[in-house]
Amino acid sequence: MSKTMAVNAGSSSLKFQLLEMPEEKVITQGMVERIGMPDAVITIKYGADIEPVRLIGAEEGQISLTKNGGQKYEHVLAIKDHHEAIDIMLQRLSDLGIIKDFQEITGVGHRVVAGGEWFNQSVVVTDEVLAKIDRLAAYAPLHNPANAMGIRAFQKLLPHAISVAVFDTSFHQTMPEKNYLYSLPYEYYARYGARKYGAHGTSHRYVMERAAEKLGIPLKEFNAISLHLGAGASVTAIKNGKSYDTSMGFTPLAGLTMATRSGDVDPSLIYYIQEREGLSNEEMLKVLNTKSGLLGISTISSDMRDLEDVQETNIHAKLALDMFYDRVIRYAGQYFAELGRVDAIIFTAGIGENDPVTRAKVLNALQFAGVVLDETANNVRGKETVITKPESTVTGLLIPTNEELMIARDVEHLKNNS
Repeated sequence: MSKTMAVNAGSSSLKFQLLEMPEEKVITQGMVERIGMPDAVITIKYGADIEPVRLIGAEEGQISLTKNGGQKYEHVLAIKDHHEAIDIMLQRLSDLGIIKDFQEITGVGHRVVAGGEWFNQSVVVTDEVLAKIDRLAAYAPLHNPANAMGIRAFQKLLPHAISVAVFDTSFHQTMPEKNYLYSLPYEYYARYGARKYGAHGTSHRYVMERAAEKLGIPLKEFNAISLHLGAGASVTAIKNGKSYDTSMGFTPLAGLTMATRSGDVDPSLIYYIQEREGLSNEEMLKVLNTKSGLLGISTISSDMRDLEDVQETNIHAKLALDMFYDRVIRYAGQYFAELGRVDAIIFTAGIGENDPVTRAKVLNALQFAGVVLDETANNVRGKETVITKPESTVTGLLIPTNEELMIARDVEHLKNNS
C-alpha cells in the first residue's frame, strides 16, 4: 500500500490531493492560496477519524468540523514561494496525523498544461523532461512556469518519490492534421510548432472513460462531445475514444468565452485595439487573458452566479451570459457535424456540474440533433446523472470531473512499469 500526491500548481496557488493507491481512496485534499503574499491561506480537509500527532496552537492555525463530518485545518500566514508552501503543507500533514512517514508517499503527479508535440502521454520527470517543460512556457505562460516550480519543489522535499508529469495537451495529440493546423504558411508549423494543442485533456479523458463505462459502449467505438465548463472552458469532440477536435488552440486562450479570457477574436482586431490603446504585446495579452470574457462584457464579475443573480436588471450581465451560451452551443453544434454520430454529450467542471441553466440552454439548442432534455433530472448539481429523456437519440450526462484521480492512476501505471 502506498500514497500518491496529485498536484496542480498555479502561479500563486497549489492544489493537492493525497490518495491511497491502488485503492484510489482520497485521504486528504486542500490548497495553498496567495503564495508570495503576507496573507497566504493554507486549507487541508481530511477525515474525522484522524488524530493529530501534536496539538496545533492557535498561532499555527485552526481546526474545525466540516458539514460532511470531516475536519478542516486552515491557517493564514506569510508564504514567500512554492518551496515554502510545500514545506509547510507537508509539515502540517505530519502534525495533523495524516502522514506518519513521508516515505509513504511513493509518487507525486503534476498537472502540466502544455506538453507541445513532445509529450503524447504522461512521463516520469527527468532533467530533460523538466527542461522541455521550461521551453514550452511560451505555449502556456500562465501555467507552465508554475507547474515547473511545483515539480522542482516536490523533487527537493520528497526526493525518494517518483515524479510524473501529466500533460493537459497529451490527450489531444490524436487530433488529425486538418483539425490541429491553422491556415498559416506551413513553414510556421514546421519551424515553431504553430498549431492547436488544446487543454483540459486530463478532464476530458476522465469523463470520456466514465461516460463510455456508464453507457456500456466500448471506448474504441465511443463518440462524444465533452464540455469542460469552468473559469477556463473548452469543448472537445471525441471520436472512437480519442480526441478529434477541441476548442482551445495554441494556448488556452482560444475558443469559448471564459471567465476572464476572450476566446476566439479576429487577430486584426487585436492589432487595431493595441495600436489605438498604445498597448505592448504583453499588455494586450493581459487584457485578453485577465480582463475579457464574462468579466469584460459584464463589467462587473467573472462569476456566472453573480451574473445570473442580476441579469434581469443588468443588460451587460445578461449579454455576457448569452454570449457564453452562444459560444458553447456553436462549438457543440459544429462538433455534431464533424462527428456525424454522437453517443453522448458530457457536462463537467464548475459550471458544467453545477449550473442547470447552462446545461438546459445548450441541450435545448441541440434538439435538431435529437437531444431531448429531462428538466427534472437536470436540476441536480454535482452528481453523476443522465439529464436527457429515454427517447433522446444522444445521452446527456453530468459527470463530475476527477483530474486528480487520473493523475494518480498515471503515476501508479508509470511506477509499476518504469
